[in-house]
Amino acid sequence: MDAMTVASHSPLRAYLLEARYELLRLLRTPSFSLPTLLFPALFYLLFGVLLGSHRGGDVAARYFLATYGVFGVMGVALFGFGVSVALDREQGLLALKRALPMPPAAYLLAKTAMAMIFATVVSILLALIAVGLAGVALSPWQWGALLLVNVLGVLPFAAIGLWLGCLVGGQGAPAVINLVYLPMAFLSGLWVPLGMLPATLSQLAQLWPAYHLAQIALRVVGKDAGQPLVLHLAVLAAVTVVFGLLAWRRLARPA
Repeated sequence: MDAMTVASHSPLRAYLLEARYELLRLLRTPSFSLPTLLFPALFYLLFGVLLGSHRGGDVAARYFLATYGVFGVMGVALFGFGVSVALDREQGLLALKRALPMPPAAYLLAKTAMAMIFATVVSILLALIAVGLAGVALSPWQWGALLLVNVLGVLPFAAIGLWLGCLVGGQGAPAVINLVYLPMAFLSGLWVPLGMLPATLSQLAQLWPAYHLAQIALRVVGKDAGQPLVLHLAVLAAVTVVFGLLAWRRLARPA
């Protein structure tokens, strides 16, 4: 077998092709790509820039830059995994992929790469609005840290989305994802600061992984609640592992 044949059948090529086709598939699905890319930017423009200019100016713009970044990451991961996995199961595509001679992890790694690329685009759009329209000025390390938080923040919500995608059918997946996505975003202080919510809801916010990711992002811009960073990292790591294992157990079952 010559070198060209070996390269064409290499595991790396399989991973790259699967990631490429997953990205193309979702880019060609406007019902996914347009809302996940544009909604966080539009909400930030409305609440963080236009309305925020009357309620704290730069303070509000910085706060919502961090929280709407997390909001965008949640949508990318939950819908990118939850809905697409549910549809793949329902249509038999997941069973077909299991039968193909491809690395078992290529399917999930491709979806993870896709979600991280979309999270990067969301972060860039928010940064452009923050600099160009809200006059937000951050240091280079802060911009880089926000991007890193958003990209790696995909992981816990990808695990949750994957688990949900293993539980529900393709037709019901969007409704179920929204029942998780929207209340969690609100109760985690992503849309309005927790200080504006009733005290009970503010205390319960720590139950949600979105709260902990938002606190890390807010820490970068100096607007967090002052809790230990290790607490937020531990919660997010635990969510990723627990829901990832639950999803993997269901995926490992014979079709």
